[in-house]
Amino acid sequence: MTSALKMGLEGRIAALIAAQGPITVAQFMTMALHDAEGGYYATRDPLGRDFTTAPEISQMFGEMLGLWCAAAWRDQGCPKNPMLVELGPGRGSLMADALRALRAQKALPDFCDGLELVMVEASPVLRALQEKALANANVNIRWATHFDDSMAQRPLFVLANEFFDALPIRQFVRTARGWCERMVTQAGGKLAFALAPLVTPPSLIPKADAPDGGVHEVSASSTALAGEIARVIAAKGGAALFLDYGHGEAAGHGETLQAIGGGGFADVLAQPGAQDITAHVDFAALADAARHAGAAVHGPLGQGAFLNRLGMGARAQQLATANPNAAADVQAALARLTSPAQMGELFKALAILPPSAPTPPGFA
Repeated sequence: MTSALKMGLEGRIAALIAAQGPITVAQFMTMALHDAEGGYYATRDPLGRDFTTAPEISQMFGEMLGLWCAAAWRDQGCPKNPMLVELGPGRGSLMADALRALRAQKALPDFCDGLELVMVEASPVLRALQEKALANANVNIRWATHFDDSMAQRPLFVLANEFFDALPIRQFVRTARGWCERMVTQAGGKLAFALAPLVTPPSLIPKADAPDGGVHEVSASSTALAGEIARVIAAKGGAALFLDYGHGEAAGHGETLQAIGGGGFADVLAQPGAQDITAHVDFAALADAARHAGAAVHGPLGQGAFLNRLGMGARAQQLATANPNAAADVQAALARLTSPAQMGELFKALAILPPSAPTPPGFA
């Protein structure tokens, strides 16, 4: 074992800073979340420990999203050999529920015929859980560590729930001398934030009207990925559905970077690798990237309105009627996913489709 590994992830980040100088927030996030030896996602199953995602709250969520994909596929003439890709599949619960709903739905043509399922997952820990959840999926399935050109040759259907919020961001702070990038450095033997000494070129910051202290967050990896997915969909057909917490049309100038560990908010720089680090998704930026790639965009729309339009309320009633002892739990899950006071407004849905495709379910 090398001395770098012995010192742990925080020590390796500190050693990197000592060797090359301060690093960007994006570099810090990438190491803290995805470092092979100590990254948060690479080394553990965080679900239920530090946070819970919609598919773990209720089977209804995955069911609705699976049927949404099939409806969008049907509306485009049922193209042959579709590819279904999930980005950041968690434990595999969403996809297991989606496939079960698709198999049970007799009113739709069989979307699963000729389907290739790709689970984009970099974490060995989560991949093992996904393999277990999908052991009886009865579809052609493979895993990939990232979205690549192998997913650009067929009609493409993409689901991404709470994926973009964990992609790295850069932060820029408005000061009296202009926009300066926020960096991660060392001070007093600890990791600390500091501003870069050089002013960022104005061309990199479109929101120049921010007051002093305003923060502008940029996720180049998010917009690049959204653009690449949109390019494939515009050319080959398909649909993408992104659900996450974040901004709609007005992102503002506030900081959204946050860390969650032990069930509560934590210091972003404390214990890298031991806590989740996320930022609110800039849906307007994702939409712009998709449009520039030639696709049509629908939304963003509040998750509650989207799921209600898909018929989640009716599905909840079916489940409650079939199992009266679980009726209260079903209604509680419905409220958690759709209520404006819970996940219904902060979480949003954004859809990407070919320009010629009709408006997808949930957005009309």
